[in-house]
Amino acid sequence: VHLVESGGGSVQPGGSLTLSCEVSGNRPPNYCFAWFRQAPGKEREGVAYIDNHGTTFYANSVKGRFTISNDNAENALYLQMNTLDVEDTAMYYCAAADRVVGLLYRLCDLKERTYDTWGQGTHVTVTY
Repeated sequence: VHLVESGGGSVQPGGSLTLSCEVSGNRPPNYCFAWFRQAPGKEREGVAYIDNHGTTFYANSVKGRFTISNDNAENALYLQMNTLDVEDTAMYYCAAADRVVGLLYRLCDLKERTYDTWGQGTHVTVTY
């Protein structure tokens, strides 16, 4: 699987932005797709994930403001971000993981170590 993010940019607080992640290659039938972000001087943190059943999960910091979605027909992952705050300024990464590892069927989560495929990132700046 190969991931390429796009859609980053600069936006004022309270504004909206939609990030896209183009998914190419052999998508595993059982997968976790996630968005992570890394702000300057901070560790990378999980933002949201979606699994092959469409189940989603959000970090508390973005719950109610961000929406993750997955378009299998277009081979794309999206992150709709509303009511953006300066604290949302970060490099945003999409990531993918096969839920099947050997005989193990994993649950999705927002831990970095779960994901073995990463995009190059797209930068989001929220500023006045």
